[in-house]
Amino acid sequence: MMLLNMSRTRCALAVAAAIFSQAARSEEPVTQTVQSSQMVQGGTGLIQTPTSRMEEAGDLYINYTDNEEYRFWSVNLQLFDWMQVTARYTDVRTQLYSDVESFSGDQTLKDKGLDVKFRLWQESYYLPEVSVGFRDFGGTGFFESEYVTASKAYGPLDFHLGLGWGYLGTSDDLTNPFCKISDSYCERPTGYSGEGGKIDYDQTPWKPLRLKLEFEGNDYSQDRAGVLEQDSRWNVGAVYQWKGFDFSMNYQRGNTFGFGVSYRFNMNTYKQVKIDKPPKDIVNATPPESVVKMDKKQLYRELAYDSGFILSDADITDDRAVFYGNQIAYRDKDEATQRIGRIAASALPDSVTSYHIVENAGRLPIVDTVIDAERFKVAAKYEDIEADITDTYTRQAPDSDILAAYDPAKTSGFFHSTDFFYTQTFGSAEEFYFYQGGLLLSGGYAFDENWSAISTIRATLFDNFDKFTYTVDHEDSSLPRVRTYVREYVTHDVWLDSAFLQWNEQLDNDWFVQAYGGYLETMYGGVGGEVLWRPVDSNIAFGVDINYAKQRDYDSQTDFFDYDVITGFASVYWEPEFLPDTLLTISAGQFLAKDKGVNIDFAKRFDSGIVVGAYAAITDATSEEYGEGSFTKGFYISVPLDLFTLKPSKGRGTFPWVPISRDGGQMLSRPVRLFDFTNTRSSFYD
Repeated sequence: MMLLNMSRTRCALAVAAAIFSQAARSEEPVTQTVQSSQMVQGGTGLIQTPTSRMEEAGDLYINYTDNEEYRFWSVNLQLFDWMQVTARYTDVRTQLYSDVESFSGDQTLKDKGLDVKFRLWQESYYLPEVSVGFRDFGGTGFFESEYVTASKAYGPLDFHLGLGWGYLGTSDDLTNPFCKISDSYCERPTGYSGEGGKIDYDQTPWKPLRLKLEFEGNDYSQDRAGVLEQDSRWNVGAVYQWKGFDFSMNYQRGNTFGFGVSYRFNMNTYKQVKIDKPPKDIVNATPPESVVKMDKKQLYRELAYDSGFILSDADITDDRAVFYGNQIAYRDKDEATQRIGRIAASALPDSVTSYHIVENAGRLPIVDTVIDAERFKVAAKYEDIEADITDTYTRQAPDSDILAAYDPAKTSGFFHSTDFFYTQTFGSAEEFYFYQGGLLLSGGYAFDENWSAISTIRATLFDNFDKFTYTVDHEDSSLPRVRTYVREYVTHDVWLDSAFLQWNEQLDNDWFVQAYGGYLETMYGGVGGEVLWRPVDSNIAFGVDINYAKQRDYDSQTDFFDYDVITGFASVYWEPEFLPDTLLTISAGQFLAKDKGVNIDFAKRFDSGIVVGAYAAITDATSEEYGEGSFTKGFYISVPLDLFTLKPSKGRGTFPWVPISRDGGQMLSRPVRLFDFTNTRSSFYD
């Protein structure tokens, strides 16, 4: 073991070596995949300090740790194999929630933080893995740090060395090398500066057990919990792995015992076993001789029950079959198409050379999947081992002939649905965790293909919002109260969320338009319209919406306050090729509080269909005008319902998390977005 300790200026550096190993060792260094674990504050690391190690893409860790002064709740997500993010709540046990004791009560101080880490290059035989990270850059700065760290495996040992600034390195052992560039680098406005190093060994003769040894660069002299006594800069810990759980214990600062538990699952590989009929076998199928002799009723039943395709119309001639409808069961486009194709191949005569599967948005045909019948049969019957069945069909916009043949028997009538909702918030003064759940009862009447009346009632079944008593009515703010009356709206047991009239139309192959008016969302009513350009399976789309919105009276289901606003955005929806399975939405315009700026939404889809997203709104409202949090930001996870069902199904549940909600950067929750309405054009969420 070797320790370098230079003159006390701004930084700290440490080098150490573990002395335990797993049985015998090779005499030559061999790189290997080292199983990492979570550190105290969440994220891949040792005890108090991060390493360069990454998890498997899609890994999600849910962590809880306790070490006397602090309790940490964190979620760590490996978005890509080179990018890791951590969201964290900290309970500071030594401090009250606020400076006002009567307001704080017995609630201790809560802090929100966001970390991100990027891998610069991977480990090779001779070179270490190197990553750069930013801790607490999206929070209040309690633990603000930046760092560069390197990791190198040697047999069962894993060595780590890092250079850091801020909370990670307040011991100040070495001069900050960037001071030579500018004096401004020598001082941090928050008071944090420094550099730290660390090491652990990762395996023992007992495989589930991992041991850690760490020399850290923080002296805890600038800690949010107060100055903490540090008898030693060495920390030790152990992690025991059982199935998806990690149980950890550690001894920190030479005087503090800590423990924690983490649960891991992978959002790429997570799936639910299905009880479902296999696709129709057409090897021994005997198609009818002609269209006249086919059994159409049996065909339509099989389309509904075996392929999840609900018909609204069909047009079958001697050489072409067109099926119009909606897919309600299969999220995977290829599986849905091939199931329909197999049913059509067994039920239609050989004279029919093409099958058209026309999917509707509402009652509008917007996507035509064209199957070459002859080539499809060859591939489906395995007559050519080199045939790829996905090459036998293409997706396109419906042409004029397909649209002209669309003549549904019924375009009007009543419809209804019931959905479950669940909302939550963390870190409030009255209660750390607020929750609310219930039913969304929706229904309406379709007048024709274009016009409909829609309404949704929110019925709360359970919540603890009766403890949500704090209001900000008397706070000074130059921004109008567009969202901070949330308590007054959500504490109603039954509330008319929306009731509006909608018109939509497809103007051309790739152009869609809609208009709407009424009670548009929980807090606002008004009128609006939207235009969207979206080609089939394009990785880019553009849209413009404009709305006149008036604030609803929270004491009445139907009345309004005086506040009104013109709000709207120009939006681009982009799935960049260099970030697979990612949707980036950028919207520029005027928000509800009449502040102007840009909202950026980043969504990542995993192989299971789970989508994780984050958004932030940057406007011309200053951080002082905005208040705590400085700008609007939030996170969400969208989960396919068929991950919880034994039968294939479509539909999603979305769980949002908004760290703190203020009035700047707030968008109108429009009742229908054309991008969602036309999802089948390029099914990011399917």
